[in-house]
Amino acid sequence: MKVQHLEIVTSKVEAVCAAYAAAHGAQFGEPDKSLGGARTAALSSGGLVGVRAPLRETEEPVVRPYWLVEDIEAAVAAVIEAGGVIAVPPMEIPGHGTCAIYLQGGNDHGLWQL
Repeated sequence: MKVQHLEIVTSKVEAVCAAYAAAHGAQFGEPDKSLGGARTAALSSGGLVGVRAPLRETEEPVVRPYWLVEDIEAAVAAVIEAGGVIAVPPMEIPGHGTCAIYLQGGNDHGLWQL
């Protein structure tokens, strides 16, 4: 299993980025509109960590791993079969791949296909 994208939603974007920079030497780029305005930094595994503000007033803070999959449609079907609830069906993010969000066990999870 590989985390392709680790999404952190917080109202304190700059503080979180500064803490990761200080503790891990992470270098965050400018906000990426295609990723909801997230500031991203490279993970050593080749993926990204993205820190962004909530996109709507009702969005709660969350840390959501997006697991890399070869076939997102098959992975979504497997998640449903295992009792997961699809919160966001597969959607393409130009230049980044295709992602989906599901809920299971009281947590948010993501899938990512390049």
